[in-house]
Amino acid sequence: KITISCDCLSHHHALLLSSQPQLFHFQSVSLCFLQDLEEVLKSELSGNFEKTALALLDRPNEYAARQLQKAIKGLGTDEAVLIEILCTRSNKEIIAIKEAYQRLFDRSLESDVKGDTSGNLRKILVSLLQANRDEEDEVDKDLAGQDAKDLYDAGEGRWGTDELAFNEVLAKRSHKQLRATFQAYQILIGKDIEEAIEEETSGDLQKAYLTLVRCARDREGYFADRLYKSMKGVGTDEETLIRIIVTRAEVDLQGIKAKFHEKYQKPLSDMVHSDTSGDFRKLLVALLH
Repeated sequence: KITISCDCLSHHHALLLSSQPQLFHFQSVSLCFLQDLEEVLKSELSGNFEKTALALLDRPNEYAARQLQKAIKGLGTDEAVLIEILCTRSNKEIIAIKEAYQRLFDRSLESDVKGDTSGNLRKILVSLLQANRDEEDEVDKDLAGQDAKDLYDAGEGRWGTDELAFNEVLAKRSHKQLRATFQAYQILIGKDIEEAIEEETSGDLQKAYLTLVRCARDREGYFADRLYKSMKGVGTDEETLIRIIVTRAEVDLQGIKAKFHEKYQKPLSDMVHSDTSGDFRKLLVALLH
């Protein structure tokens, strides 16, 4: 069993606060060591600093799986977390998250999502969990035009909305293909696809569709916006702050930082610094550098 003296714990704090994130994702240490280290962190740390430190013990897809399980279990479902994670991941990431979920909880993520959501939100999330998105680089302009017409016919062109057509296009087409479709929609209808979604849908389904559209257009910009909204105004949404910084650290965090600076005229680390405090602040700022 690991025992840590006060001096050693202070050293561990320093390691946490100065490390590059990849140094803290333990790829090759023993499970016993990780379990012992987790217990030490739980006993010696607290609050948001503890949450972030524990998050860094997981591989990003394991942490995403834990976040999904937390969003699903208990009374009520945190649909915002399901949407943020499942609507923004590549096929490879979705598959890895499903495998991590099965390994960690001995349960099927798809079954749990089906059991805890309903209606059209359930349908789009289950579609995304199939990991069937085309990820080719080619753009089919004829298909983009047809999809734009299908989206119009399924939404503004009819009484009520045919979500099946939206699911088929938004969950299966490549991001590059979707951008061509949105452009074709603008030309065909004279309206932006986001405006049409806002008029034709509501609630969590609308949030899911808009997330898919915004990620297809600019995934780094989407996460920059989520981070900004988590800190602006009174109070800070620390859970979102931790989740995005930890899960994107080894994916596209540098691009998210650049997009944040471009959109909001200030470095992300400066806003994090002014909106957080203590060791939690130091760790997040260290992860951002």
